Amino acid sequence: MNNLSREAFLKLSAMGLAAIPLVGMKALEDVNVPALNQVPRVHLFSKHLQFLDYNKMSRAAAELGFDGLDVTVRKGGHVTPENVAKDLPKIVQAMQSYGLTAELITTNITTATAPETENILYTASQLGFKNYRMGWLEYSEALSIPESIEKFKVQFAALEFLNKKLNITGSYQNHAGQHVGAPVWDIHQIIKDRDPNYIATQYDIRHAVVEGGTSWTLGLRLIQSHIKCIVIKDFKWGQEHGVWKPINVPLGEGMVDFNAYFKLLKKYHLDNIPMSLHCEYNLGGAEHGDKEISISEEAVLKRIKKDLNFLKNAWQHS
Repeated sequence: MNNLSREAFLKLSAMGLAAIPLVGMKALEDVNVPALNQVPRVHLFSKHLQFLDYNKMSRAAAELGFDGLDVTVRKGGHVTPENVAKDLPKIVQAMQSYGLTAELITTNITTATAPETENILYTASQLGFKNYRMGWLEYSEALSIPESIEKFKVQFAALEFLNKKLNITGSYQNHAGQHVGAPVWDIHQIIKDRDPNYIATQYDIRHAVVEGGTSWTLGLRLIQSHIKCIVIKDFKWGQEHGVWKPINVPLGEGMVDFNAYFKLLKKYHLDNIPMSLHCEYNLGGAEHGDKEISISEEAVLKRIKKDLNFLKNAWQHS
């Protein structure tokens, strides 16, 4: 044992064990907190702050406790496709000045050949963004669903090639309704042969529960290897004007079982991918991306902060 005698070693070990109560159990718990309890990076969907300019939006997100912004780069968004080379760097500069990470953007991109596609992706990649949400696809009445899926496979293969060239990931969101991807199983058919580093999915638990009911866990299990970012929001079924529909609500007030969901994310090692928080319930118009809102900025930010607090607490306790 080199220059340390066995007797001296045992004596020092005993002293160390005796000192454990002095540090307190809380300190030991802190040392041993599993990495899985560390909340993933949470980005605020910038659509909800489109009533603010780039600097005020970034400051508000940072003060609320977000890690970044999921920036809308699409028609009607914070950045329009034709102005991406000019305006996206301005947003990044504002974000970085408040310590926010430039990681996610939301686009309407569905094909590699659209005129604006390469310009948007090149600019975003150069600025450090890692992931873009694609636009939604629709099933054509002129083709059978299997035929459409084959068509989309070719479409996504071309996007994969472009994404790899530009070192950025395209993620397709599952969205309730008639969109491609609403059942989740069709997304798997389209992207299962694609490299998830370049073609992936943005998993939306709200839409998955709307369409999957109690079977949403199967869809999550099926595509978990291709999930590269996550949308967080909640809903409940209700009636509006006599029609049953999903109604968006603040986190924890709806039907999403966040405890079960977060446990599965940890199980599938999806605990270190970015989350995008969407607040689609009443924010005085901010939920729709309105640039003029009917309630105060303070009220909007207070409601968003409540959702963020719920998210972090639910993650820690799942």
